[in-house]
Amino acid sequence: MIGYVTLGTNDLARAAAFYDALLAEIGAKRAYESERGIAWSTGPDKPGVGVMAPYDGKPATVGNGVMVALAVDSRDKVDRLYAKAMALGARDEGPAGPRGDGFYAGYFRDLDGNKLNVFCTG
Repeated sequence: MIGYVTLGTNDLARAAAFYDALLAEIGAKRAYESERGIAWSTGPDKPGVGVMAPYDGKPATVGNGVMVALAVDSRDKVDRLYAKAMALGARDEGPAGPRGDGFYAGYFRDLDGNKLNVFCTG
């Protein structure tokens, strides 16, 4: 159902470097670029994640309660992506591990404070 999500940034170059390195871990590549933002995807028929300077020209702020969840197909990939985020300077919001029956996830905040998780089921 979700086509793409965007996260606000106040430093596009810094955010781009973070997400280039982070999302390369799951095979995502840049699918869209403009002066205001960049989006990544694993394929043209797959959902995307983007970072954008706000359209209204005001500073980007973090949405309280907003989180983007990145789906992967193994616990190993959850562990790798979470570790990569930490290595890139993300802030821990809950280390990779089991979260109930059949749900495995790690939670972090990117360099702008946006909350993400990476998860797998099964």
